[in-house]
Amino acid sequence: MREERGQIKGDITVFEPYTLWGTIGGDVRVIEGGKMWVRGSIYGDLTVEAGGRVHVYGNISGDMTVHKDAKVIHSGMIAGNVVNRGGRLYIDATGTVKGKVKTKSGETKIEPKPGEWKEET
Repeated sequence: MREERGQIKGDITVFEPYTLWGTIGGDVRVIEGGKMWVRGSIYGDLTVEAGGRVHVYGNISGDMTVHKDAKVIHSGMIAGNVVNRGGRLYIDATGTVKGKVKTKSGETKIEPKPGEWKEET
């Protein structure tokens, strides 16, 4: 597994297991075979293509796009929009999306925040 700490300038493509503890100043693409754990910040967009896997614990300043056959768990903060174009997207109760969550196709599950869901009696 590859780990990055510190600052990376420019766009990157992830094609292997990869953990980010620092910051990336650009767009990130996760392609087939790529598994990424975002524990730092991405100052750009995140695109997860077919076969890519991502778990976001940190921050993304741009948008996130999940393509067909990709899987994403979101537990951090995304400043932009999230678009599911055929993948599997799970936003847990700790995850925050400042923009909109749009599902064009695929499976999107959003876990309610504590206190948001109220059982009808």
